[in-house]
Amino acid sequence: MRVFPFTAIVGQERMKRALILNAISPQIGGVLIRGERGTAKSTAARALAALLPEIEVVEDCPFHCNPTQPDQMCDRCRERVLNGEALPVARRKTRFVDLPVSATEDRVVGTLDIERAIKFGERHFEPGVLAAANRGLLYVDEVNLLDDHVVDLLLDSAAMGVNVVEREGISFSHPARFILVGTMNPEEGDLRPQLLDRFALCVDIQSIPDADLRVEILRRRVAYERDPEGFAKAWQEAEQRLSQRIAQAQERLPQVTYRDEDLFAIAALTSEMEVDGHRADIVILKTAIAQAAFDGRNAICEADILLAAELALPHRLRRRPFEETQTKLEKLAERLEQARCELGEQGQTQPAEAGVYPKKKRMA
Repeated sequence: MRVFPFTAIVGQERMKRALILNAISPQIGGVLIRGERGTAKSTAARALAALLPEIEVVEDCPFHCNPTQPDQMCDRCRERVLNGEALPVARRKTRFVDLPVSATEDRVVGTLDIERAIKFGERHFEPGVLAAANRGLLYVDEVNLLDDHVVDLLLDSAAMGVNVVEREGISFSHPARFILVGTMNPEEGDLRPQLLDRFALCVDIQSIPDADLRVEILRRRVAYERDPEGFAKAWQEAEQRLSQRIAQAQERLPQVTYRDEDLFAIAALTSEMEVDGHRADIVILKTAIAQAAFDGRNAICEADILLAAELALPHRLRRRPFEETQTKLEKLAERLEQARCELGEQGQTQPAEAGVYPKKKRMA
């Protein structure tokens, strides 16, 4: 059955933007989506994976290594290249890997056959979930119900981009670069603050109250269930446009620059919001770079930083009375809207469609 199209999801713009930016730059470190049941959390994650451009992989490699990037290869592929072997290349769709709540550490990271290594001197590695998810999307539903140690492993791999397994003095490593998407229903319990902070971005979503939008959700869902193929075809053009825009942003990402003024602006913002630690500053910068690439620009601007802060700060604000926290977030939203208006006054409308990217106002 065809996956519900990403571009057909009604509303939830902040969630969709967080997913897109992680697809452009998985190094951001994943997104946690918190919300009640029936708010399109899993639908959006599956739809994003189906939307993403095809990738080139080493055809016979269980880790789907990138054949053009030796630093993103597993030990075996790297050895083959050093030995002068031409790696077989194939194009494949981005994988969607669903991690079950009952997953154990060995199931996640994989296992080494110690007996085989001792008897025959061979390193035999049985790949786990992280191997399957490399260069794909790893979806963890009800992440708050997972064992804390397993969540730590996932977040470590998402941050480092590599999975290292060591047993009895024997080690094996392979790339583990994936888009990490965790979802949870806060009514079923929360994550510990230490784990919550390690998710780069966090989005809180709710049911849409607007009656017209709820009717549109009904119409689209019924149309999809009646004829999945026909519904997907109706949205095919929009899906292709967004897929191409993501692919272009991925290519542009290494070219996006920032200035010292931008770094000072980020530091001032996190200090003003009284955010503990420095992880938020790094996440905001990475997210702002991805946003600039998505908009087709080669330098970040104020709106990029503020949008990134909207996604990176809500779960990192110090625990204070609800009203105080909401006031801070509302002020941040107002500043973002003002920055967007200033960009609009300079003539930027629909940048990906028009293909015109005028110079932007930089932060002082």
